[in-house]
Amino acid sequence: MKLKQIERVKKISKEEFISQYVKKQIPVVIEELTEDWPAYNKWKLSYMKEIAGDLVVPLYDDRPVNHEDGFNEAHTTMKMSDYIELLQEKPTNYRIFLYNLMKQVPSLKNDFLWPDIGLKLVKQMPMLFFGGENSKVFMHYDIDYSNILHFHFHGEKQCMIFPPSQSKFMYKVPHALISREDIDFDNPDYEKFPALKSVEGYITNLKHGEMLYMPEGYWHYMKYLTPGFSMSLRSFPKNIVNLSKAAYNVFIMRHFDIMMRKIQGQKWIDYKNEKAITNTHQNLQRTA
Repeated sequence: MKLKQIERVKKISKEEFISQYVKKQIPVVIEELTEDWPAYNKWKLSYMKEIAGDLVVPLYDDRPVNHEDGFNEAHTTMKMSDYIELLQEKPTNYRIFLYNLMKQVPSLKNDFLWPDIGLKLVKQMPMLFFGGENSKVFMHYDIDYSNILHFHFHGEKQCMIFPPSQSKFMYKVPHALISREDIDFDNPDYEKFPALKSVEGYITNLKHGEMLYMPEGYWHYMKYLTPGFSMSLRSFPKNIVNLSKAAYNVFIMRHFDIMMRKIQGQKWIDYKNEKAITNTHQNLQRTA
């Protein structure tokens, strides 16, 4: 795949951020946005264990989608204290995904500042994500097409992202927000998935306190290089087409997919995976 490093700045004015990145829908890493936050010094795994250790949290692993799974349904649960001990002890595939921990622990809201960066952020939705060494978040894009500010804490995380224009080569699963789950984006099989040779995207490693801006509808694949966690703040899409796609995803697509899983079972999952290959290879032929 054709990957280039995401642009980086130390700090940035909101005017420059909007004009150079949001309006152009180009990603950027802002390295020092969080240095005046209490979270910059406090947000470590030991701190999360201390203030949220008794909570029972939902966990996800890297098993393929099954027709019996609900939409974004967790694979298991564990006490936060036990989970963090597991993260610190050894590599694990278990992740916390899209979890509003601040609803359970409101004091966390005092640890960060809402960035004055020119985006109208959704105050009800600061979501947290946790992962162990080498755990991976499958290639996907977000259901609501939001502009995402993605902050990382405690360790290092690799982010591989692709603009919506590359969807035609991504082996997108129909009626879903994901690529085929048997693709190893760290080491793609170009014989089986030749369209990936044509994909153009971005890559970066996020370290403690750094923020990645992901524009509307960007595909993203995340790999935790060390145990750590991240927080996402979001702003609804500004593009009217993306806003309509978000509404379709939320109110129609996901409910249709759930219904078809109940009706057809695994046949529906298998059909979608086959269509992902057929559709992508047709797109590849059109561009040849």
